[in-house]
Amino acid sequence: MNIKPLAFESMGTRGMATSVVTRDCIILIDPGVNLAPRRFGMPPHPMEEERRKDHWAKIRDYAEHSDILILTHYHFDHFNPEEPEIYRGKTVIVKDPKVKVNRTQRARAAQFLKRLRGLAKEILIADKREFSFGETKLRFSQPVFHGTGPKMGYVVQVCIQEEYKFLHTSDVQGPCSQDQASFVFQEDPRVIFCDGPVTYMLGRRYSMENLSQATSYLSEIVEKTQVEKLVLDHHLLRDLKWKEKLERVFSVAKLWAVEVLTAAEYAGMQNDLLEARRRRLYGR
Repeated sequence: MNIKPLAFESMGTRGMATSVVTRDCIILIDPGVNLAPRRFGMPPHPMEEERRKDHWAKIRDYAEHSDILILTHYHFDHFNPEEPEIYRGKTVIVKDPKVKVNRTQRARAAQFLKRLRGLAKEILIADKREFSFGETKLRFSQPVFHGTGPKMGYVVQVCIQEEYKFLHTSDVQGPCSQDQASFVFQEDPRVIFCDGPVTYMLGRRYSMENLSQATSYLSEIVEKTQVEKLVLDHHLLRDLKWKEKLERVFSVAKLWAVEVLTAAEYAGMQNDLLEARRRRLYGR
């Protein structure tokens, strides 16, 4: 299995776009990329805009050569409704657009899926289902909170199994609840791509209690699963001090010889947290 992160915060844009190549098929998870419209009271820096263009070009290229495209939910950093052509002739597996979905995502999904009909080879519902493509198995979680409650909607997590298991959490913002963490324990993966806690919003939309829960679950995942590489990125990498706030996870991981790294590091690149450095980019 070859896992390649394409667009993540550690690479300079918002997203969790990931390509997975097995002996049977090529899978693209969450083919989207976006930027924070305002951060520190400022719009995206030109460097961010350029990076988004580069990442979207890469996602389009990988989509063209993929067999299966997965949408874990309907936020614009996880799918691009303006370019449905990338789904032409593909098997598309999506979060159920009608069950456990908030009003905003329900409307986006209905409009988008209407455009896909006639383009996609087939559109399948992901929630709590399993699919086999040759020896490659795809298993999806039940819908879980996008974060700490239902306000932001729901997501599905996905586990891909070939010679070992790879798990993509989507936007659980932690995990910070038992429902979110249980799928990870159930699948017992070797490699995990997790979006991590929303530390840059501590005291606003994310509490110290939420951070404590996320830290506890991540530490337990390190201790009780066979994970070898735990990739933490997305929401977490919007914070320049993300490592300090997850010091406990790093300590536990060291004891269990688990590598904790970012998506950029997993890909052999240096971290480039453009959004978190937006003030500096503008020279303020």
